[in-house]
Amino acid sequence: MKTVNIGILGATGAVGQEMKKVLQEYDIPVGELRLLASARSAGEKVLFHDREVVIQEATDAAFEGLDYVLGAVENDMSKKFAPAIKASGAVYIDNSSAFRLDPEVPLVVPEINGADALQHNGVIANPNCCTIIALMAVAGINKLSPIKSINACTYQAASGAGQAGMKELQDQVAAIAAGEKPVVKAFATQLAMNVIPFIDAPYGNDYTKEEMKMQNEGRRILHNPALRVNCTCVRVPVIRSHSIALTLRTAEKVSIEDAKAAVAAFPGVKLIEDYEGRCYPTPLDTTDQDLVWVGRIRQDLIDDDGITLWCCGDQIRKGAAANAVQILKYLAERA
Repeated sequence: MKTVNIGILGATGAVGQEMKKVLQEYDIPVGELRLLASARSAGEKVLFHDREVVIQEATDAAFEGLDYVLGAVENDMSKKFAPAIKASGAVYIDNSSAFRLDPEVPLVVPEINGADALQHNGVIANPNCCTIIALMAVAGINKLSPIKSINACTYQAASGAGQAGMKELQDQVAAIAAGEKPVVKAFATQLAMNVIPFIDAPYGNDYTKEEMKMQNEGRRILHNPALRVNCTCVRVPVIRSHSIALTLRTAEKVSIEDAKAAVAAFPGVKLIEDYEGRCYPTPLDTTDQDLVWVGRIRQDLIDDDGITLWCCGDQIRKGAAANAVQILKYLAERA
């Protein structure tokens, strides 16, 4: 891979910081790393490998000379800067949901549909975190027989709400331990010692936007427009790493033995059958690494063609930053 110049838009947020970390870990040959953020962060200095990088203000002119830009900003900022990034000649790999359902923008999980990234027109979308984790867990089975439907329940960590969400959970736990009333700002209600079965805004059909993402995005990633997904998203008092319970139905029956073998063989996935005396992963097991761990693969008791499993993955890593860097690596290796 030749040396590439990379920008990170939203470099001071949780995902942006993780993108810088993953670039270092993956040993991407970076010529210039340009860290872009709001004006209030401009001038701050951070280390990348053994060199000091000064954070710059994100402006339309800030992308000139870059080969790739990794986006870690909200939808409105992503839409604002995308034209300037494209005009600069850089490829924009966006972690927001701004372009995920745009038919002109590839939506990519490299292990599943990496070749789609080659058809970009300057912008590539990173899928929703739970969509990535869930589809990584079942992609091996999908290769044996196409998945017709998925029933999912997500157990999403505070990390899904960024640094503010993680800090609020930690502060609430500390407040409860001190006998004080927890402060609620980042979430609709107290998260510590609680669960919140509603994430994101209403979609318009009694589901939330977060709950519809797995179906809408899954159809594009698996190239299966008929895929049906029923999803309930729950915020749980976990700092980092999402967990998902999945029941999938395939076009043809897949044995549990074959399903386990397919999951174990799929790149980026770790099958758990006996890990520290248990047959399942937990969020703590999967934090700060890029594998999706899958366990408790078993026969569905309702549908003979159904398979039920449990999976966990780091929302900030494979669910966001690492997947974006992997897309960059996939493109750069083929440039």
